[in-house]
Amino acid sequence: MGDPRKITNKFEKPMHPWQKDRIDSEKPLMKLYGLKNKKELWKAGSILKNFKNTAKSLVARNDSQAEKEKSQLIKKLKSLNLVKSDVLDEILGLQIEQLLDRRLQTVLFKKGLARTIDQARQMITHKHVIVAGKMLTAPGYIIRIEEEMNIEFYKSSQFTDPDHPERKPIKKEEPEEVKKEPVKKKEESKPSEEKKEEVKEE
Repeated sequence: MGDPRKITNKFEKPMHPWQKDRIDSEKPLMKLYGLKNKKELWKAGSILKNFKNTAKSLVARNDSQAEKEKSQLIKKLKSLNLVKSDVLDEILGLQIEQLLDRRLQTVLFKKGLARTIDQARQMITHKHVIVAGKMLTAPGYIIRIEEEMNIEFYKSSQFTDPDHPERKPIKKEEPEEVKKEPVKKKEESKPSEEKKEEVKEE
């Protein structure tokens, strides 16, 4: 038992922290989902790993308690919109991107309430967002299906105005078309009159 005053980590660090392949695979996920640091990515990986380990242990059991735990696990994952069927094999095939898509930060951005994924994080941490009437300041909160329709801005927030300049989508600047001048056809050189006369004389 550890010191009760010391908060333990809720994630597992990689066994080999300097693996190039793993680092290269983490970089695009960090940028795509607007994660603050790799701890958030590792935490999501640990949550997913726990789901898979539980499913693996239930596959080998046939007792009544296992059936009860199986139904509870599937019910929980269905409420998070991670699985569709009652088959445990679907849980084993889950990818970390599926869990990251259910984060409050990601859902807020995909609903069009924020212009960028980074702005969505800022809105949440600055207490502008409420879910089902409760204010949440954790961008990594996993959203349930019934909560997804109840994501909105706090009533006193400036972002409640849909015409707020920070809520307008960013217009992508289209590259200017390069004007190409029409290619002039080379005029076929006509033999001069002098050359024609020389040909006749010969």
